[in-house]
Amino acid sequence: MNPADSPAGDRPRRLRPSRLADGLGLDLLLYGLSAIFAGVTAATSTLLPHRAWGAVAAPGYLLATLAVLGQLLLRRHPDRRATLTGVPARAVLTVVTWATTAVLPMLWQAVERAAGRTDRAQEEVIVVEQAGSRLIDHGTPYLGHDAIAALPPGEQLLGYLPYQPGMALFGLPRALAGIAWWTDARVWFALFTAVVLAAAATLLWSHRAARPAVVRAVQLATVLPVCALTLATGGDDLPVLALCLLALSLCAAGRPGRAGLTIGLAAALKLFAWPVALVLLVHAATRGRRTAGRLAAGALGLPILAVLPALVIDPGALAENVVRFPLGHGLVTSPAQSPFPGHLIATAVPAGRTIAAALLVAAGVAIAVRLVRRPPRRVADTATICGYGLLAAILLMPSTRFGYLLYPVALLAWAYAVRRAEPRPEPTPRPPIR
Repeated sequence: MNPADSPAGDRPRRLRPSRLADGLGLDLLLYGLSAIFAGVTAATSTLLPHRAWGAVAAPGYLLATLAVLGQLLLRRHPDRRATLTGVPARAVLTVVTWATTAVLPMLWQAVERAAGRTDRAQEEVIVVEQAGSRLIDHGTPYLGHDAIAALPPGEQLLGYLPYQPGMALFGLPRALAGIAWWTDARVWFALFTAVVLAAAATLLWSHRAARPAVVRAVQLATVLPVCALTLATGGDDLPVLALCLLALSLCAAGRPGRAGLTIGLAAALKLFAWPVALVLLVHAATRGRRTAGRLAAGALGLPILAVLPALVIDPGALAENVVRFPLGHGLVTSPAQSPFPGHLIATAVPAGRTIAAALLVAAGVAIAVRLVRRPPRRVADTATICGYGLLAAILLMPSTRFGYLLYPVALLAWAYAVRRAEPRPEPTPRPPIR
């Protein structure tokens, strides 16, 4: 008999990887591979902060792997299965694993750095802390071209702040209270990320059907090595990512005003949030002018308010840091040179930088055309467009980092979680046929 003709009850259920052992199969794969990655990083990385992260994180991932193996064994006992192997138990293990593989290595490095170690933080931590000091002293976190040129050659890179002015706020604790482990900018990156990400997950957690997807999405935004390593050694991308995810959750919950303020705050920290803000505005426009206006007020207003003081005090310094340096026209070049297609084309092909820029623009135009022709009516579709759009940008930018992949990975995982929680929009009524 043809399987298609069999009764519905006799049809074999398609086995999805995400449902393997109620999600524990992928948990085991995630933690096991992460333990291997951390161990290899600890043994082979040429970056000392990365090696320090791997040495502390590898045991944390290994413990998580053993815990999942225990959960798989407990599945044979129906009386313990729901409590110790269900979605809440997996969520608790995710939080504990994040603490041992991201927060603990970060605190360890912050303590050693406060004690005098100079190899326990990446450059962006120092840059943000110095920006906080300049914000207090001069009212702007940026140094002008001449001021950067006057620095010793080895310190000119640290003189640049290629972020939006709001990022300097994370450097204020060290500027105000001096050197201590708790004034390390990474401590505040982690605290802010934890609060914002918890709020984003809580909004989706109220939908029971979305809970397994929420756990998976949180895992990919926290314990995935690219995220845990970034938080422990640098960390400036995690608050931006968490705010983007919260903005999407707020939109799914029907709170466009708060979503606008949230994505506006992210855009006041880093340029990576701007594409997400633009796509959210297109989505809000499908819900009516009032919804779009409420979201736009925060999404556009906060970044403008954040940049105004720096623009008034020294517009040349703002342009030098936020425009010229990222485009490769600063006094020094960015160390972000991961071997993605855009970087390889820019460095190995004649007129490669122009070609890479043209490809990047072409990708942006393609996404813009898609938004105009088929604006996303669902927040899940909005997150999906943001994820793939940022992935294309990261792959095609002449100067980029492997760690930036945390944005598309987390956004695409969050899209799936939002899809499980978001009600389907009512279909647009078609005009009657005359």
